[in-house]
Amino acid sequence: MAMQFSVLASGSTGNAFYIETGQQRLLVDAGLSGKQLEQLFGQIDRDLRDLTAILVTHEHSDHIKGLGVIARKYKLPIYANEKTWKAMEGLIGDIPTEQKFIFPLGKVRSFGDLDVESFGVSHDAAEPMFYVFYHEGKKLALITDTGYVSDRMKGTIKNADVFIFESNHDVEMLRMGKYPWNVKRRILSDVGHVSNEEAGLALADVIGDRTKRIYLAHLSQDNNIKELARMTVAQTLANRGLAIGDQFDLYDTDPKIATKLVYV
Repeated sequence: MAMQFSVLASGSTGNAFYIETGQQRLLVDAGLSGKQLEQLFGQIDRDLRDLTAILVTHEHSDHIKGLGVIARKYKLPIYANEKTWKAMEGLIGDIPTEQKFIFPLGKVRSFGDLDVESFGVSHDAAEPMFYVFYHEGKKLALITDTGYVSDRMKGTIKNADVFIFESNHDVEMLRMGKYPWNVKRRILSDVGHVSNEEAGLALADVIGDRTKRIYLAHLSQDNNIKELARMTVAQTLANRGLAIGDQFDLYDTDPKIATKLVYV
């Protein structure tokens, strides 16, 4: 069975990503309430009780808000690196020892018929990391919550069939917006978030012959809009000779509406 996925929720208010194969059903992050996650799973006709495991990227609340609740309720194993586990102490409640697993940074771990590679990003968390998924010759790369995309990151995610890629803010909207300057400075920093234009420039370096779908993710609620993100990324790619619709398509994500469950 081919790999399928859905961006269940993405944005500054909460994040969750679902991926499945014939043998595995994984959730990456649980940044919404248990009730919201159950509703999102219902949108794609799936059930939380059928999950194999939960992978965690980092300890910020928009990625772990419902983690402890659903892990305990459905007795799900959780995978995170050691520094993230330590940072999550006191934030997700008690997790039984038999449900706690270490997934080191920069490693490949096999979950049945699905291989998962972890890689580090630049964000103001203990040891933030995201994932690349491999199944039957297909590759899906998930990367948000990074202040920039380094050559090392690009080498890991390059030429994926599908990218779920951060396009957090429009720089001018952020600069002119209501946020305090210290928050603006943090978002614009190397440990903050990637802007629309930066997303387009980074994507231009990693799109390959096999790339078919790109999802713009983790859009700021206050400093971005879907149409602007899409237009900016598309124009930046076009300037590099990469036209949307020729080889690959560009898709939105939403903080409350799951993307359609599709095959890679």
